Amino acid sequence: MSSTESGKHGGFTAEERAAMKDHAQELKKAARSGSRADKAAEALRDVLAKIAEMPDADRVMAERVHAVVTESAPVLAPKLWYGMPAYALDGKVVCFFQSAEKFKARYATLGFSDQAKLDDGTMWASAFALTEVTDAVEKRIEALVRQAMG
Repeated sequence: MSSTESGKHGGFTAEERAAMKDHAQELKKAARSGSRADKAAEALRDVLAKIAEMPDADRVMAERVHAVVTESAPVLAPKLWYGMPAYALDGKVVCFFQSAEKFKARYATLGFSDQAKLDDGTMWASAFALTEVTDAVEKRIEALVRQAMG
């Protein structure tokens, strides 16, 4: 959230408001009637369309992340989550890709929700900065996704 120069809360940023609007639309879309297969196909189309809209650097990484996640954990269902490509188990998001552009960050992020089983002692990472998706990074993503599934 943004803050004013005096340190007081200044409300949500434009990017945060846009993400909340995206999420509201996603919830409305999910509530519509239709078969489970139709909803899954529509969700996949939405994720692929969102990835296609990204700037080139983020799009290339998002495409590779999408391929790794869907190949290494086919039980995860692609869906949009706050306007970001995400992958869910039984409707609950396990991991997501956040474009650097989304919140005007300097790098894209692969994030994991509390549903992911990445626990390692009393402190562990739940988000990873991405500047490039190399073969080694793909292997790390695959390992993280498999671990997240427990």
